[in-house]
Amino acid sequence: MPSPQQARAQASAITSGRTGPETEVSPTSRLRTLFDGPRLSPGQRRIAQYLIENITEAAFLSITDLAERVGVSQPSVTRFAAAVGFSGYPALRERLQSIALGALAGGPGTAEENRSNELQAAVDAEIENLENLRRDFADPDRVIDVGRQLSQSTPLTVLGLRISASLAEYFAYAARRVHPDVRLVTRGGSVAYDALLQSREAGGTWVLAFSMPRHAQETLTAVRVAHSAGLKVALVTDLALGPMADEADATFASGTGSRLVFDSYAAPGVMAAALLQAMTDAGPERTQARLEEYEQIAEQHQFFLRE
Repeated sequence: MPSPQQARAQASAITSGRTGPETEVSPTSRLRTLFDGPRLSPGQRRIAQYLIENITEAAFLSITDLAERVGVSQPSVTRFAAAVGFSGYPALRERLQSIALGALAGGPGTAEENRSNELQAAVDAEIENLENLRRDFADPDRVIDVGRQLSQSTPLTVLGLRISASLAEYFAYAARRVHPDVRLVTRGGSVAYDALLQSREAGGTWVLAFSMPRHAQETLTAVRVAHSAGLKVALVTDLALGPMADEADATFASGTGSRLVFDSYAAPGVMAAALLQAMTDAGPERTQARLEEYEQIAEQHQFFLRE
């Protein structure tokens, strides 16, 4: 009889393509798609990030007000509009307003928000993050493709420094059940560089990096070292724009909960689980063989309580 993990591996394979009638895309995802294509300057990334975080208000600002809010010049806003494919700021603002009005039409009522306490508001924010991720998963092909490439990288290096270490540890722990050589890196500096260089020398092709706020400079440096060594980088983070995403070969952005003193990571955790699922789907025979072997060892040495 298969273990619960084996049964889940068999039953929960990701199906390529859009699978349901719901094709609605979140305002955040629409903006990221709009801004992700061109290579933006640091100032332009600040404008993009401000618009993503404040779309319902920012879409109705004049060019003067937007420039003042972001701390850039008016010509910078005009150049940003051109960089993302518009004839000027008025054309960009028209698109932003259509996105913002859609968000307002489908958003929760203010009265309901006022009735919730801080803990409930934190949960509501995480539910919104998960809803956005659910919409992003309407077309899972990119997750499937990157999961397959992570599965084929031997060894596979998983990088998570500072606050991101917990997500990296979760991923590495689970990935070791289905992958023969997973190398976890949770220390920065020369220790990380050694691990990355050794991984490449051993035949590795990919690194999966986690970068949560506050984004560590040493994570960015480690990602650059990985690239210089010839490794490709898949990044799980909260921002689709910025220097970290610029260095990644594939970026999976999902919101973090920021209503409490310390951030919570419901959506990035689900994103990590989705990549794990894609890895198991990429090699079902290897997955089953390794899970069966692990269950035998676990039973022999009584790793777990009997339930």
